[in-house]
Amino acid sequence: MDSSVFQLNGKVALITGASKGIGEAAARMLARQGAHVVINSRKAEELKPVAEAIAQAGGACDFIAGNVGDTAFCTELVAEVVKRAGGLDILVNNAATNPVYGPVVQTEGWAFDKIMSVNVKSPFELARLAYPHMKACGGGSIVNISSVAGDTPDPGLGIYSVSKAALNMLTKVLAKEWGVDGIRVNAVAPGLIKTKFSEALWQNEKMLNSFLRHMALPRMGTSEEMAALILFLASPASAYCTGTIFTADGGITI
Repeated sequence: MDSSVFQLNGKVALITGASKGIGEAAARMLARQGAHVVINSRKAEELKPVAEAIAQAGGACDFIAGNVGDTAFCTELVAEVVKRAGGLDILVNNAATNPVYGPVVQTEGWAFDKIMSVNVKSPFELARLAYPHMKACGGGSIVNISSVAGDTPDPGLGIYSVSKAALNMLTKVLAKEWGVDGIRVNAVAPGLIKTKFSEALWQNEKMLNSFLRHMALPRMGTSEEMAALILFLASPASAYCTGTIFTADGGITI
């Protein structure tokens, strides 16, 4: 395969949850391939150094701080991306939250609402808002960052698992409806990745060893490995892929 199929020159990519972890790695990688990336998370002071590092490496990057769990902000975010960068070709819905850990019976309504708002409603709203811009330019790619928890529930992560299962189905629904417009929608379902978001799992030695025993590749994944899969799905290299949940979990679900 010609490596040029991974090039993103002239493309605009919006990446949420991009101040650290998988989102940051994806921003750096897409920028290296020529995309103008716009990164988002809640805190400007965390986004600024990422944007500066991408610019120093020769990439094009803007940052817009705000909470994608707020529907009104989602509208402002997409409008500002189009205003600053001239369009929107790639959307990576990476922002996620899980403010509780424990049995579902102990999960209160506020936590359920917050998880669903960020993990499901935000990707829906951003995709819906991106749709007319992608359709106008002949197509685009949406990559939702899901989790293996969306297929197999993890203890203590009940509602988070529910939200990722919903995100998987949203991925398939949008792919089915928007393929005729040239818009591809796929999801990445990581396993245990060494990020700040998952540190409660991998900092617990007993829990980590339990995960490793069930992996075909007995190690944690990296943000850069997930970013490489995101690049594949964002680029012409995956032109015939849509509606698919790509599992990257070291073989823990085999």
